Amino acid sequence: MRQRGSHYWEWADCQLNSRCHEETLGNGCTIDVQVRLSRNGVTQAFIGVYASNGQMLIEEYHDARVSETMTQAMQACVAWARTLATGHASVGPWSRASLHQMV
Repeated sequence: MRQRGSHYWEWADCQLNSRCHEETLGNGCTIDVQVRLSRNGVTQAFIGVYASNGQMLIEEYHDARVSETMTQAMQACVAWARTLATGHASVGPWSRASLHQMV
């Protein structure tokens, strides 16, 4: 069972229609990407990366994906989620070394 963090609950709004992409990667991580249009017509996105046991590793949301359609935002965010989940982010707490210690 996926353990959602605070970023997800801050972003969640069941009244807004969203599109979802879930994928389990070769390293056992699961990615969850959701995009939607806000009440003002702005494209928004949520990215979640979870360990094989459901532990939340990374969650982030973007209130405004400026100049992107929902399809464009989905493509970009799925690519970013895969990068985060496979440890190919080069710096910061989500770098290859840091992420693989948590998985």
